[in-house]
Amino acid sequence: MTTNFLGLPQASSRLDSRVWVLPVPYEATTTYGRGTRLGPAAIIAASAQVELYDRRLNCEPALDFGVHTLPPLITGDLAPPGAVQAIAGQVQALASSDRLLCILGGEHGVSIGVARGLHEVFGDFLTVQIDAHADLRNSYEDSPFSHACTARRILDEGGSLAQLGVRSLDVSEADFLRENQERVRTFFASDMLADRAYLAELAGWITGKQVYLTIDVDCLDPSVMPATGTPEPGGLRWYDVVEIVDTVARAAHVIAFDCVELAPMPGLHHADFTAAKLVYHAMCSIMSSPFWAKVGQS
Repeated sequence: MTTNFLGLPQASSRLDSRVWVLPVPYEATTTYGRGTRLGPAAIIAASAQVELYDRRLNCEPALDFGVHTLPPLITGDLAPPGAVQAIAGQVQALASSDRLLCILGGEHGVSIGVARGLHEVFGDFLTVQIDAHADLRNSYEDSPFSHACTARRILDEGGSLAQLGVRSLDVSEADFLRENQERVRTFFASDMLADRAYLAELAGWITGKQVYLTIDVDCLDPSVMPATGTPEPGGLRWYDVVEIVDTVARAAHVIAFDCVELAPMPGLHHADFTAAKLVYHAMCSIMSSPFWAKVGQS
């Protein structure tokens, strides 16, 4: 069983690797399909089948930047507030300006803890959220730490938010968006598919800023990504998401990123592979960006 992302023993040294992967198999507030606690292990297992060669860069970038997969963070029986704080503490201990931290969830509530930990290290940042759902409820099923509240809790930490691929929200979230247009820019999937000018607008929002990138795999259309607990029709396609990731990597200083909400389904290993390949693509794009390329030369 592969335990290091991409199955790279030659790039597994923590000191020599510039990308650290933290699996967080946390699942407590999912409300429809379950199984996200199995997502990190499935992504890591599938990653052993991902080709290392990147045609854009004409090399095998992982062999240059190195990948070290840390032991999974097990939150055990902690209630959501305690689990969020445990995740925040671990992220705060690991995040730095010379290592790219990649977190594999778990449900999207993981990202609340990630944002809290990153804020302790980097101060305010802009979050780019690729997601089918706005996740802006103040509380859901009596919990302010529900995966349906993730973006709202991230905003509590400070900074601003750009959302892409959204196609599901309730009236309270719609009201919140109208009242917070200076802090939140939401690109709805239906508009994105009709007009690709959103990439230039996104770049304008994030250029030169510190960015935390959070990718909920349900951003992808269910025909591409069926293995997720809350699928929504009318989603983004593979190259839509890749272009968003590439735009963020080129324009901003990505301080960390995560990939969450994969709920593996027996017989559908292509979904696990899709998530693993997306994570590797994000790593390659971010590590070849102007900021991280400069870090690698120092």
